[in-house]
Amino acid sequence: MADFDILIEIRRRALACIVPSELIPLSRWIEDSILLPEGLCACPGPMRLYSYQRAIADAIGDPDIERVTLQKAARIGFSVLVAAAIGHFTTNDPSPVICLLPVESDCKDFVASDLEPLFAASPALAGILRDSSRVGQRGKSRSTMLSRFFPGGSLRVVASKAPRNLRAKTARVLFIDEADAMSMTGEGSPIDLAEKRTLTFADRKIVLGSTPLDEETSHVCKAYAASDMRVFEVPCPACGSFTEIKWSNIEWQAGEPKTAAFRCPHCSALVDETHKPAMVAAGRWRPTAPEVRGHAGFKLNALVSLLHNARWSVLAAEFLAGKDDPERLQVFVNTVLGEPWRQQGDEVDEGALATRVEPFGLHRIPPDVLCITVGCDLQDDRAEATFAGFARDGTCFVLAHQIVHGPMVGEQVWQDLDDLLKQRWQHPHGGSIGVDAAALDAGDGGVYDKVLRFAAARASRRIFAIKGMGGFSRPAFKVSQVLKGRASQRLYIVGVDGIKSLLFQRLKRGQSIRFSDSLDATYFEQLASERLITKYLRGRPDRRFERIPGRRAETLDALVYALAAREGLALNMDSREAALRLEPQSTPVSRVTRSRWLDGL
Repeated sequence: MADFDILIEIRRRALACIVPSELIPLSRWIEDSILLPEGLCACPGPMRLYSYQRAIADAIGDPDIERVTLQKAARIGFSVLVAAAIGHFTTNDPSPVICLLPVESDCKDFVASDLEPLFAASPALAGILRDSSRVGQRGKSRSTMLSRFFPGGSLRVVASKAPRNLRAKTARVLFIDEADAMSMTGEGSPIDLAEKRTLTFADRKIVLGSTPLDEETSHVCKAYAASDMRVFEVPCPACGSFTEIKWSNIEWQAGEPKTAAFRCPHCSALVDETHKPAMVAAGRWRPTAPEVRGHAGFKLNALVSLLHNARWSVLAAEFLAGKDDPERLQVFVNTVLGEPWRQQGDEVDEGALATRVEPFGLHRIPPDVLCITVGCDLQDDRAEATFAGFARDGTCFVLAHQIVHGPMVGEQVWQDLDDLLKQRWQHPHGGSIGVDAAALDAGDGGVYDKVLRFAAARASRRIFAIKGMGGFSRPAFKVSQVLKGRASQRLYIVGVDGIKSLLFQRLKRGQSIRFSDSLDATYFEQLASERLITKYLRGRPDRRFERIPGRRAETLDALVYALAAREGLALNMDSREAALRLEPQSTPVSRVTRSRWLDGL
């Protein structure tokens, strides 16, 4: 009988070893296990979640919730929350994980700046992500910086611009960060492609978060609309009623953003910001579409952020600084309010633009112009160049549009173009000013090599060989290395869609782009030669610029390139203005020698 009791005890202990551990909320595990390293945040040490982050973390860890969507502002800590959640899926619930980010530089920054430091600082995660733990059939390491393996799973950090990276890969857990910065690819929506990698798992988890951008094409807004649509509500310290803090609830005395406070919509009490930490700590998430199951959606603005730079007074000052500038106001709406931007109109009226000409030009430089750039659009038989001057506040003065005729395969046209770019003009401050930078379109035609050689020989004058590429999330101006034999030449990639979008907004505003009276009607007709449209590809909205039938676009392209050249120009405006004022006014010396034959000698 004693032996039988021993067997029972052995059985009891064996079964105890395979009993699943208690399922604790992910938020509690994060606070118990994750340490934030120095440099990752202002307060290194054990990770402490804000009250609004806990429900998001718990939804990510909830096996009954398949999808989690976060429509967010900046300054709410989503990236570090994703890194901590990845830690959970590498230790507590090992799974194949894919993390989708807009571009490869984002992937590298996330791994090097967020993921690796957090794993290294947290004892519970240390050593989990090995650099080269697996070896392929030919002896090559299958692990890279963006592809890691761990017991029971793997992690791949993938750029949305390279959908081929998703082929032949599966994942049970998919994280998508900054979804609205992702553009359509030749294979379709990268988000749809990534989600298809999870279809083989019945218990898949898809977490999508983003700051919304444009209303018509926003991925995160569409995903949030399909969720249970939770909003974060806080109690009013005066009446106790719960409400979502919206921008319409923040008010301040005229011209004094430091007095910004919250006006309760229930009792009309004006609540000082000193109450904000207690209000947020007692806040709660309320689903506005509770009938939706399995898809938790969260919508969060920066008004509840407890970061020092997200105080209501700071946000009010940001709003006042940008409220009259559509470009800065869009940034505020997207990154502070967490709302998509609503575009105003799709086309530019060339007739209205032509009525805005002013009496200035290359030989009548406005005093505000402190630098000049040139954008060159190259055709087979000519080069069209737009000269743009820029003021300290970013105002663009279109000074002239000039054409150099001649076959681009010849040599004379390049000499003429070089002479055009060497010009200097008298500045009202007393000195002279010339071309500070120029962008020449290399295109894909027969002049590609000529443009590269022309620019390489004049790199000291900041003559850039450029190639325009579509995509609204593409950087405005980025260098790409081009190797030609032993010489290294540079080709600069210009994000034309983003520049055009901002240009059209500025043209409609009517102040920050100003035109010389030397420009003719053809210039404005070509400037308004495209319109912004939205088409649907595989059910997804896709914004793009479309040429208006029957119109040419040389002046539009040239101005876009001039704006891109300004992006590539690092210039101290204070130093430039001082130089223009210090340079002495010179009296032109006549270089004409009178012929004695004309005098009859």
